[in-house]
Amino acid sequence: MSIFQPAALIPNLRFATSMANHRAPLLLLLPLLLLLLSVGGSVHCRSVLLGPPPPPDPVSDGASSADARRGDGHPYLLLSRSSSASDGSSSSSSCDQTYGFMPCTASWPGNLFLILVYGYLMFMAATYLSSGSELLLEILGPGIVGGLFLPMLGALPDAMLILVSGLSGSSETAQSQVSVGMGLLAGSTVMLLTVIWGSCIIVGKCDLHNSFALDKQDTKGFSLKGSGVSTDLWTSYAARIMVFSVIPFIIVQLPQILNSTSGKHLAVLISLIVSLALLIAYCVYQVVQPWIQRRRLAYVEDKHDVVEKLFRTLDENGDGYLSAAELKALIVGIRFEEIDLNEDDAVDKVMKDFDSSNDFLLELPEFVDGISRWLSTARSSGAASGMKNFGTMKFLDDLHHQTGQEHAQLKGGDQTDEVTEGVENPKLTTLKAVLLLVLGTIVAGAFADPLVDAVDNFSDATGIPTFFISFIALPLATNSSEAVSAIIFASRKKQRTASLTFSELYGAVTMNNLLCLSVFLAIVYIRGLTWDFSSEVLVILIVCFVMGAFASFRTTFPLWTSSLAFLLYPFSLALVYVLDYIFGWS
Repeated sequence: MSIFQPAALIPNLRFATSMANHRAPLLLLLPLLLLLLSVGGSVHCRSVLLGPPPPPDPVSDGASSADARRGDGHPYLLLSRSSSASDGSSSSSSCDQTYGFMPCTASWPGNLFLILVYGYLMFMAATYLSSGSELLLEILGPGIVGGLFLPMLGALPDAMLILVSGLSGSSETAQSQVSVGMGLLAGSTVMLLTVIWGSCIIVGKCDLHNSFALDKQDTKGFSLKGSGVSTDLWTSYAARIMVFSVIPFIIVQLPQILNSTSGKHLAVLISLIVSLALLIAYCVYQVVQPWIQRRRLAYVEDKHDVVEKLFRTLDENGDGYLSAAELKALIVGIRFEEIDLNEDDAVDKVMKDFDSSNDFLLELPEFVDGISRWLSTARSSGAASGMKNFGTMKFLDDLHHQTGQEHAQLKGGDQTDEVTEGVENPKLTTLKAVLLLVLGTIVAGAFADPLVDAVDNFSDATGIPTFFISFIALPLATNSSEAVSAIIFASRKKQRTASLTFSELYGAVTMNNLLCLSVFLAIVYIRGLTWDFSSEVLVILIVCFVMGAFASFRTTFPLWTSSLAFLLYPFSLALVYVLDYIFGWS
């Protein structure tokens, strides 16, 4: 009797991203660019007055001795109307065009519009980079490329914005705009660990039984202690790595902690070296111990339901239904030594339990619902009902256990950087991945500087500090794709999907704390800028330590933990405001 091999039934999972999925966003780029160019011709302009000439410049009623000495023939002191008016006009309404042709404006509605447009373009860049990275990871598998190169691509849009925020203009201009980069750095970390983390808890909550979340069971509603999410031990390891990634923040703050006015520049250099060392160590660790890459690969692959793939594999004639003969292929490889059922009886029982329409044919919803319902019952019933339905429950338990073993072996097998055999048209898929990566990089590099300028101009027009604008707005542009994907993935209400989702969030924060901080520190050190971000660093430390402590030492998160996460977001904004504008930290 052959043994059931789910790996043989389930085809190699692949992220079959098609260029058609990106066709609509690509078409949107062209009209946006045309709109920007047309706005650029009208926004940056000077007024032309039509009609009679303005009145002559006013004069004073006193003589100007200086004019008399000069001998210019004017007995009165002239007060230049046009000069003063033009100076005031230029100071209030002028702006500098990025690259010399990009649109700019001094009004807050115009800058708000530019922030939305540039933000959408950065969102598209992040989407292209994410899709291209997932394709390459699926093709190459865990290895050198997946450990060294791909993790940095996810943080590339943030790194680009931070880089251009400190490279613009003189040192005084860079010191003013670098707060945009710090706002993005802090805002991305805080948003991922508060708003996105809490949202994943809410959409992924299941009933808690003995401090463990039951997959696909959500009958207790919004019970603060009766429902929640469970993760595995590997997710806790990812959270601990995230906590260690904040070490460079502590180092750069040591002069402020010790009330030392000297050594700030040296502390920036030491923190930069430590941050780069930790970044390299983190990437090398992913190559030597590729469990992080495998979880990322599983996160990509599990975006497609395995049960649906199993259904389509069993559906030999492709008519969208499973007959008893086709269903027997699922049963024929199961061990029956300890089950009081033969193969035909097993098929009859599965068909009877799954076939809600009583037409002796299983549709996809019936198959998915039946598998999910039976496995949930098998896990939650326990010993109390084990003897009553020994045959059926043992059958399902063996099926579930065997499937888990095969899946673990599939994920834990040796992976190389070579193209896997399961990817159809690897050359075409590789080409798609490269094109997406190149397009995302070009868009991010081209529109990062205009976005920073728009934020700075919006701050000047409204009086709102650039930090708060970038803290709230920019992470929505660079992290929205990842955030939406995480929330949708968590909504499947399974421990596995929850574990992979939170692992991805912790990994994104780790790269933010290492790669993006390294770029920021390099800008501050090379350009000789002043490190004056104590309140911002404190916010990052508080959020990372609080959420990291939760995730490092527990694997079950009741619903009430989402409230804590949500409250940390406004708390972070309020803390920065109080420390900077009331206690004068900055």
